[in-house]
Amino acid sequence: MITLCKACGTSYAFTGTPPRQCKICEDARQFVPATGQQWVDLPTLLASHTNKWQQHEASLFSITTVPDFAIGQRAFLLRTAEGNILWDCIATLDNATKTLISALGGLKAIAISHPHFYTTMQEWAAEFDAPVYLHASDRQWIMRDSPYIRLWEGEAIKLTAGVTVMHLGGHFAGSCVLHWEQDEGILLGGDTVQVTPGANAVSFLWSYPNMLPLPAATVRDITQRLSTVKFAKLYGAFEGRNITENAGDIVRRSGEKYIACMRM
Repeated sequence: MITLCKACGTSYAFTGTPPRQCKICEDARQFVPATGQQWVDLPTLLASHTNKWQQHEASLFSITTVPDFAIGQRAFLLRTAEGNILWDCIATLDNATKTLISALGGLKAIAISHPHFYTTMQEWAAEFDAPVYLHASDRQWIMRDSPYIRLWEGEAIKLTAGVTVMHLGGHFAGSCVLHWEQDEGILLGGDTVQVTPGANAVSFLWSYPNMLPLPAATVRDITQRLSTVKFAKLYGAFEGRNITENAGDIVRRSGEKYIACMRM
């Protein structure tokens, strides 16, 4: 039986009673709710939740679960001439989503920014016969194995001619972003580069729920790496967290401000 943690959405395969703890939530970058650890099986989740779609660009869609579940992140579907790519993952793979993605041509590949968004990647991969690219630095956080998982190492991996996953670290050792050479450049930031509520700045944290910062040197490294690629737009991990112009400059200025604040 596939069972999910209600707090983070990570899926486990249990043969009996679920354990008292979720390894992902026990880590300081996540949390166990004050009400305690709770689980839900996948069929029950699918009976009460569904997905909504939003089109952001001609070839870019976001997919978000409603009502809100676990961390509440969104996934993105990128349509390219070489095949479709799913960036990040959500737990709810409902029938409508299966039908829509199949009608759009299926998936060439799945790539995920960091372990908090692994969720039911195994089901998505099996449904669309697509490899899942995860940075090898985060291998310890894979709670269920799958023949579709491809661990990669190094600074970057190219998924298609215009789509590259960049390893930046920070939030997790293997944290990544996706750079898409579309128009003036698009960055999908996951939790590595977090768009702030005003959508006019970004920030960087080691733990978001526990509000623990990253060292200034790490943020400097992240922004320096991002300065090597061009992007005018940045789509964050959560609904409404979009920067639709001058994103590269905003990331640079935000990094400078972060570093200055850490020196105060």
